[in-house]
Amino acid sequence: QVHLVESGGGLVQPGGSLRLSCIVSGRTISNSGAAWIRQAPGKERELVAANNWNGNYQIYADSVKGRFTISRVNARNTIFLEMKNLNSEDTAVYFCGLDADSHWASDDLSNYDYWGQGTQVTVSS
Repeated sequence: QVHLVESGGGLVQPGGSLRLSCIVSGRTISNSGAAWIRQAPGKERELVAANNWNGNYQIYADSVKGRFTISRVNARNTIFLEMKNLNSEDTAVYFCGLDADSHWASDDLSNYDYWGQGTQVTVSS
């Protein structure tokens, strides 16, 4: 069975930083695209960032470009999301996802086969 477990969320002040981690078990991530998405109360899920199998290609939502960085360490089966200069609009539950069928990064959320349970990020003073 494939499991994704996110961690690193919490309460942070505007302008602050957080680093989210997603540890995957049950399959290797080294041949899969991966993504972080978020969902705020009353809003639809949105792609935050995605990367390809070796992390060399990334996709970012316009709202996070220049502030967020997606990365991975395949040897540790772990995907990261570094978030800087956070603001209230970034408050949401963040989920990581894995595409079992492709090496590539995708902005189509239906391509991702596995999802974690999410970690809450709250940006507030």
